[in-house]
Amino acid sequence: MRAHAAAPGGRARGDAPAPALPRYRAPIVFGVLALLFAGLAGRSVYLQWIDNEFLQTQGSARHSRELEVPAHRGRIVDRSGEALALSTPVKTLWAFPDKVEATPEQMAALARILDTTPARLAARLAANEDFAFVAKQIPPETAARAMALGIRGLHDQNEYRRFYPGGEVMAHVIGFTGDRDAGQEGIELAQQQWLAGVPGSRRVIINRRSEVVEDVAAIRAPQAGRDLVLSLDTRLQYLAYRELRAAVEANRAKAGGLVVLDVATGEILALANWPTYNPNRRDKVARETMRNRALTDVFEPGSTMKPFTAALALEKGRFRFDTQIQTAPGRLTIGNATIHDAHMHGLLTVAQVVQKSSNVGTAKIAGTFAAEEMWRMFDDIGFGQPLRLGFPGEVGGRLRPFKTWRPIEQATMSYGHGISVTLMQLAHAYLVFARDGDLIPLSLTRLESPPLAGKSIFSAQTAREVRAMLEMAVQPGGTAPQARIPGYRVAGKTGTAHKLEGGVYADRYVAAFVGFAPVSDPKLVVAVMIDEPSAGKYYGGEVAAPVFARVMAGSLRTLGVAPDIPLAPVQVAREPAPLVPEKL
Repeated sequence: MRAHAAAPGGRARGDAPAPALPRYRAPIVFGVLALLFAGLAGRSVYLQWIDNEFLQTQGSARHSRELEVPAHRGRIVDRSGEALALSTPVKTLWAFPDKVEATPEQMAALARILDTTPARLAARLAANEDFAFVAKQIPPETAARAMALGIRGLHDQNEYRRFYPGGEVMAHVIGFTGDRDAGQEGIELAQQQWLAGVPGSRRVIINRRSEVVEDVAAIRAPQAGRDLVLSLDTRLQYLAYRELRAAVEANRAKAGGLVVLDVATGEILALANWPTYNPNRRDKVARETMRNRALTDVFEPGSTMKPFTAALALEKGRFRFDTQIQTAPGRLTIGNATIHDAHMHGLLTVAQVVQKSSNVGTAKIAGTFAAEEMWRMFDDIGFGQPLRLGFPGEVGGRLRPFKTWRPIEQATMSYGHGISVTLMQLAHAYLVFARDGDLIPLSLTRLESPPLAGKSIFSAQTAREVRAMLEMAVQPGGTAPQARIPGYRVAGKTGTAHKLEGGVYADRYVAAFVGFAPVSDPKLVVAVMIDEPSAGKYYGGEVAAPVFARVMAGSLRTLGVAPDIPLAPVQVAREPAPLVPEKL
């Protein structure tokens, strides 16, 4: 077969000719490209010389950062200005893990400085790809040594760490702060706004490794928090803590609480709980030990309620101080239930009913009231409602509506069963007897002057007569002779109550005592609660009254309160006076 001859230009004969390109196509393409280039050039000139704000904003967004400047938290001090909580400067080391450049030698040196191991450091950096804390709240000198290693990508920042000089003694009142110096418990949480202050900010320039290379400007200066002056007296707080701890341990009890109040002002001078914790070291602290039991735990007050029933009887004019009540044969049946006394006393005056803690006598007094009258008195005193001290977790106890009361329930409530209170509520209520029948609010902060007037609950005459009954209760023949103090007239009342477990009274007890001194001019109220004593003694007169005596005696001496009786009459008795047990 014959091949075709090739045409000039290499195209074989018989092939179709290639279409010719339009002459105007090339100029159009080049024109469009020229216009685009001119647009880009114009835009570049515009952004760099005429309106460069956009590029500056974008550059700043990539290399400028606004950092928070922490504010100094206000101090917490006691009524004399002694520091209870203060903030000290610390450093926190942090890093972006993917930016860290360190040799094995540098990591080993950093681990030694931070008192850890290279493996643990590596684990911290590997735990989060974006951000990691290398060490939190370490001393500034430690951070300086770490930064001196020159590890690329390692940064430090200024912070504050809270320090509590009072440790476990003050823990339940003061509470503590978290990592960012924000209140977590106690006064630190309750007064967060007052103490915290307002953080400031500063603008810095960072490089591609996120390292600060220039401090540009302070945008907003931090505003320091305000100091807070509490009503606590450190001397009394340490005394209360020491004696409470000793009593809980000696009686092998589950827990305990103690409160000291100023009668004139309502200020809380001491508030101690056991068990406790150290707020400076909280790594292995159980939540159970953090409860401020004096404000968060409720219990049946037992016979400490009997003076209120007697006061209502006197106030209503239905009984007098010396009105006789027949308590024989030592028991009283109401409906299907029977109330008992520990001993048969026979005829007792109203004063002796309180002195000897007669359940039968108290129930007979309560039976003369309408349920609403008794409920109204309890409500006026503040039972069944929080004291509103602003303390986290504070509860109000339990006082059921009077319309639901059965006769037996009214009888048992008259001597402290079927009603629940906190220790702070009970201490507050006894102010009505230490004062002349009026009740003032409590305060956890120091007051510059006492309240002008309180809420009138009982007449002054009623308060004084009940005060005399309570003084009889600590004398021989009463339930708390171990509450007496050499040189001072003391008034108070014991309470011993079974604990409720699953709606049933168990063989576990709460022993309590609340009283005041000196009777001639009351200065302090002290309330003590020992939860589940298990060393053989459980009556309030045996377990709680001696704690009251030691704390009250030490407090009166510390405050320079003059004795109101000669020392000899109390010092004569070398053996403990016989105790009149309470019937539970």
